[in-house]
Amino acid sequence: MRSADISGAGAEGFGSGSQANGIYSNATNTSSSRIAFCHNPVPNAVAFTAIGSAGLFIIYDIARTSAEVGSMEGIWQRAMVVGLLAVVLIGAAMLKYGPRPDASQRASFQTLVGAIPLGVACWTATGNLIVCNDQYRSRLNLATGSFRGAVSYHDAVTQLIRGGYMKLINEDDDNRLLELHRQDGSCLLIDERPLETGGFITLVSDVTERKKTDMLLNAIREEQRLLARRYHEEKLKAEAASRSKTNFLAHLSHDIRTPLNHIIGFAELMAHETYGALGDPRYREYIQTIKSSGEGLLASFATILDLAELESGQKVLRSEPLQVDELIESSVLRYRGQAARAGIEFCLGECTQAIISADKLALQRMLGNLIDNSLRFTPQGGTITVAAYAANDGVVIEVSDTGLGMTEDRLESLQQPFALGDARFTREGVGPGLGISISRAIAELSGGRMAIDSSPAMGTTVAISLPAVEGDTSVMQAAE
Repeated sequence: MRSADISGAGAEGFGSGSQANGIYSNATNTSSSRIAFCHNPVPNAVAFTAIGSAGLFIIYDIARTSAEVGSMEGIWQRAMVVGLLAVVLIGAAMLKYGPRPDASQRASFQTLVGAIPLGVACWTATGNLIVCNDQYRSRLNLATGSFRGAVSYHDAVTQLIRGGYMKLINEDDDNRLLELHRQDGSCLLIDERPLETGGFITLVSDVTERKKTDMLLNAIREEQRLLARRYHEEKLKAEAASRSKTNFLAHLSHDIRTPLNHIIGFAELMAHETYGALGDPRYREYIQTIKSSGEGLLASFATILDLAELESGQKVLRSEPLQVDELIESSVLRYRGQAARAGIEFCLGECTQAIISADKLALQRMLGNLIDNSLRFTPQGGTITVAAYAANDGVVIEVSDTGLGMTEDRLESLQQPFALGDARFTREGVGPGLGISISRAIAELSGGRMAIDSSPAMGTTVAISLPAVEGDTSVMQAAE
C-alpha cells in the first residue's frame, strides 16, 4: 500500500505534494500559487484600501508626532494597532467574498455535478471540499457521513488508498492523471484539472472493464505471438521432415530397385530355359509369379518416388503450349480398348480449341490416372465422360463416371496418400493408392486445382482447373 505522498496526492490538492519524492517541480508549485490567488475584485479592493489607509495613517502619525512632541514615542504601538485592524478587515473580506462559494452557489454546484455521470468533486485551492456528487461517493466507496463538515483533499485521498495504491500516470500544469487500484481488483481513473476561480476539480471514472479488456487483448496478442512462433517452428520441422522423407525414399528406391531388377532379369532368364529345362511345369508358373510381383513392386516404388519428388518441388515441370483437345483425345485413345473390353462406354465433350501452357507428359499422366481410376471402379455397362470447358481465366477438364462413387469420409481420406479405406477400393491392380495424390500434385504444380464430387452408387466427377497463359487470347477466344 502506498501513502498519499508516494502516490503524488498532496494535502492541498492539485499541484501540491512532497517535493522530496521528486514528483512535482517548482514550476508546478508556482502555477498552483497562481491558481490559488483570489480572482474576486471585492476582497482585493478591500485589501488594497486597508493597507493604503494604514500606511497613510502611520505616515501622518509620524509627521504629526515629530512636529508636536519631537520624539517617536508611542508611534510603533499605534502602528501595530492600525496594522492589526487592516489584517482584520482583509480577513473579513476574504471570508465573505473569498473563493469559497456561498450556500446558493453550493446548491447550484450540487445540482450541476449531480447531473454528471462521472464522479465529480470540486475543491478549493487549499484542498477543502466544496461539493461532490453521489457518483463520487459510490465509485470511491466513501460514506456520505464522511463529507459532512470541512473535508480536506488529504483526508479523502488517505481514505481512498486504504488497502490499495495510487499510480501517477501523467502530470502537467493543466492536468494530472492518477490510477487508483483497490483491493477488490477494481481500477479508477482520477483526472484532476484546475479551475479559473482558484480551485480544482476531480473527475473519477471506473476503468476496470477497460483494464480487463486491455489485459485480455495483451494476453491474446501474446498467445498469437507464441502460436506464430510455434507454427514457424513446426513448419521448419515439417519441411525438414519432408526433405528427409524424399531423400530416404530416393535411397530406398535405389537400394531396392537394383535387386528387383536382378530378380526380374533372372526370372526372365529362367523362363526362357537358357541353360536347360526347369523340369516340373509348375516352376514356369512360379517364375512368372516372381516376375509379375517384382514388376509390380518396382512400379510401386517408382510411383512413390515420383509423388515424393512432386510434393517436395524437386521435380520441375516444363511449360510449353498444349492443345487441350489433343491432350484429351490422346488419353482417351490410350484407354479406349481397355474400356471396350470392360463393356464401358467412352464419351468425349465438345471441342474447346483452347491452348494452355503446361507439361504435356505430366498432364497426360494426370489424365491417365483419373481415367484409370474410373475404369477400375465403373461396372460393365457404365459410362465415362471426359470433357473440357474454356473460360476467360483458364480451362476446366472433367472426368466423370457412373461407377461405385464414394462417401464423404472416403473423399476426406483421399487427401492423404496411401489411403485405401473401403474394401471395395482394394481391387487387384489398385496399387498403393497414389493416383489421385499424384494427379493433385501435378495440377497444383501447374498452377491449378483439383476438386472431387462423388456420391455412392451415383458416380464420381473429378475437375481440374488450369489457369490461362498471361497475354494469350486463345483461351478467351475459345470461351467466346
